[in-house]
Amino acid sequence: MSIRNVSGLELMQAMVDGQIPMPPIAHVIPMRGVAAEHGRIVFEAQADERHLNPLGGVHGGFAATVLDSVTGCAVHTVLEAGVGYATVDLNVKMLKAVPRGVPLIAEGKVIFVSRSLGISEGTLKDAGGNLYAHATATCLILRPT
Repeated sequence: MSIRNVSGLELMQAMVDGQIPMPPIAHVIPMRGVAAEHGRIVFEAQADERHLNPLGGVHGGFAATVLDSVTGCAVHTVLEAGVGYATVDLNVKMLKAVPRGVPLIAEGKVIFVSRSLGISEGTLKDAGGNLYAHATATCLILRPT
């Protein structure tokens, strides 16, 4: 599958279905695709000992990276073939300490998209619905010239 010849949604669905691998960042911050639809993406992520800060808690960068991934990928699901994106702003609110060794659900949803910008939001929750972090993102839409 050539990523330049498929829509963002087709690419994200292929990743979720295991037809193409998750990107390398998913090995550093363990993430896997769970669902992809137009304007929405869901990943599962789990922090481990590699993500601890000097105090022994999960570093805030874990939640920020996961939320950057789902907010960007949500925008990607609405883009046509050959069009990319880049995050230009990510605003993350840490609400609770992220637990280590607990599977978490990260969901990204598109709020607004224009020819040049995509705005999305993301949440990081556990299976019980407890919210650990929330983010909004602005993505620049990169169209071929």
